[in-house]
Amino acid sequence: MIVYNITVKVDPAIEKQWLQWQQQEHVPAILASHQFTHWKIFRLLEQDDAEGMTFVIQFFATTMDHYYRYVAQYETIMQQQAFNKWGQRFVAFCTVMQAVN
Repeated sequence: MIVYNITVKVDPAIEKQWLQWQQQEHVPAILASHQFTHWKIFRLLEQDDAEGMTFVIQFFATTMDHYYRYVAQYETIMQQQAFNKWGQRFVAFCTVMQAVN
């Protein structure tokens, strides 16, 4: 199992709207790429939330080929949609992991 992991710190002023947008629009659009089987979202605890809460969104793919296809065909578009909607009111970075158990 491959995990595409996106960590995002969100401006407190847009936090509720951003989370709702993720759940209702952005995540479904990413899943519509048919490269991931499911997803989860987490809020990091024991963090300094003064500049906003930090969320982790994980998308699960069965193979690296699915992940590579997503990156090649969809990632830039999805990132641009987020910047078009929220501007510089969030900071994100991505990592890729492989389940070992």
